[in-house]
Amino acid sequence: MPGPGYYWIGEEEAQEVLDLINSKYLFRYGKEEDPAFKHKVKTLEEEVAKSFKINYTLAVTSGTSALITALSALGIGPGDEVIVPGYTFIASITSVVICGAVPVLAEVDDSLTLDPDDVERKITPHTKAIMAVHMLGNPCNLDRLSEIAKKHNLLLIEDSAQAFGGSYKGKRLGSIGNIGTYSFNFFKTINAGDGGMVVTNDKTLYERAFAYHDQGHFPLRMGVEIGKRSIIGQNYRMNELTAAVLIAQFRKLDKLIQRLHYLKDKFKEQIKDIKGITFRKINDKSGECATLLTVFLPDKKIADRVAKILNTTTVSHSGWHVYNNMEQLMGMKVINPKLNPLTNPYYKGSTKYEKGMLPKTDDLLNRAINISVGVVDAGLGSAFGININSTDEEVDRKVEEFKKALSQVGG
Repeated sequence: MPGPGYYWIGEEEAQEVLDLINSKYLFRYGKEEDPAFKHKVKTLEEEVAKSFKINYTLAVTSGTSALITALSALGIGPGDEVIVPGYTFIASITSVVICGAVPVLAEVDDSLTLDPDDVERKITPHTKAIMAVHMLGNPCNLDRLSEIAKKHNLLLIEDSAQAFGGSYKGKRLGSIGNIGTYSFNFFKTINAGDGGMVVTNDKTLYERAFAYHDQGHFPLRMGVEIGKRSIIGQNYRMNELTAAVLIAQFRKLDKLIQRLHYLKDKFKEQIKDIKGITFRKINDKSGECATLLTVFLPDKKIADRVAKILNTTTVSHSGWHVYNNMEQLMGMKVINPKLNPLTNPYYKGSTKYEKGMLPKTDDLLNRAINISVGVVDAGLGSAFGININSTDEEVDRKVEEFKKALSQVGG
């Protein structure tokens, strides 16, 4: 159940890793003059920064640690509310909880990303940030979300875990808000099994992020620092082996996304005129990653029947990507410590998370089926479809399977 980068792992990745094994030096810090120190993490950070036109990049251990680091760099903590979509991987929500803040769930629209109208409805005097999750490789409506953030003096975080390499109106996803995050685990656009990255154009945020990810140290590109620690932090350092694989994967990114667009367009073109289905709204056609093709059926009953024939599920059953399925969250109550019922006019009791609390999101996900293009993952509801190495003939066969399934249910 891998992402597209998995299928293209080859000699380039092997050579980068072998370079390290032969040197025997696997730690991200070292002396620049030491020939054994290959500085793969530093090289990865610099190549992403240059290619994506982002001032500061910080490699970390995972997409989850990237989110925690980003939130911490922004100073988000107890009493702060962060608006998060109800359709996202659970880490988008739990990272807020880990930082002591309160996740406020909002609806998604037919792009399956944050609904800007509902975001604005969910803002309170304690809202500190909006987390824009570019779900399934599709950019959020960043024009609207940026306007809302500016209007209400809020921070904008881009969770680009599922959209590494995507863009919005010519700017790379992750570079538009105050801070952005990426993931490089097995299911993502490119991967090294795991890994993540924090990106920003703000020097202060970068320094805070760097300190948090490495026990409070100030930013260093090479050597180990002794003393002068600025804050109490964590250890989220990426190791050299992870970076070595990612360097090779990253250098294939543009060709990878180009191939995904070709395959998605070929599949979609053959089913676009079928009555009874509609497609997810894409907020930037050229900027999406094209890892999945999402179709909406007329109602839940038809969608369930079609999904069963295709040996997949509707998106509503895609595990910890749907708030209803997050058993750790359902039934939880979070009391904002800043809300005193005796003195605060905005007090409305605790925040409670319940199944069915986002009816618009529920309706969309109940009727949606993800057809894999580059991410073959039953956990995303994309067990049916193609992969990045599929031939034109295989695309055609899968199109016919999809059409047959629709015909069997009268679609």
